Amino acid sequence: MDLTLDSVLAEAISRLQLAARDRHHAMHTPVVATPDGDMRIMVLREASEGLSTLRFHTDLRSPKTALIGQGAPVGVLAYDPVDRVQLRMRGEGRIEQYGSIADAAWDRANASSRRCYLAGTGPSGVLAAPGSALPDHLLHRAPTLDETLPARENFCVLLVEVRSLDWLHLTHEGGTRARFTRSQANAPWQGAWLAP
Repeated sequence: MDLTLDSVLAEAISRLQLAARDRHHAMHTPVVATPDGDMRIMVLREASEGLSTLRFHTDLRSPKTALIGQGAPVGVLAYDPVDRVQLRMRGEGRIEQYGSIADAAWDRANASSRRCYLAGTGPSGVLAAPGSALPDHLLHRAPTLDETLPARENFCVLLVEVRSLDWLHLTHEGGTRARFTRSQANAPWQGAWLAP
């Protein structure tokens, strides 16, 4: 790759779009951080054109959904250990339970993916014993699509409008780093080279 700010940005966007489609990609499960300093691994479901939005699925009962609500800072960290590329993103997160994006995401989700939203206790809820909180009849099998319909009330999406992207390529020669920022999702990216 010819190292220009434009080529680095295009490569980062392409890498994230591929990661969203390929569950074996190193960046398919980045770390997502919320304003309270809590972090968790989440599955990247979509990286839109121009990297305006990242989409993740989550349970509406999770504490992070109330924290993020209709707008809160969110950080996303993805790393590819083979290519030694780190992407750090910051933006404005929001939760959408219903609407065109959430409805389409639910419709595309297979029964196995929907299963976790059938848990009787939401994320971070206290359990009497170790376990998944899934109904006993679904512990060892995937539900049918019809069986997942009650789970829709627990399903929502986390959308992160990306406002900054920090790209770092680690090398034995010291590495290369670039940062891209913008004021809002439809604004053009402004890039600069940084010392690693």
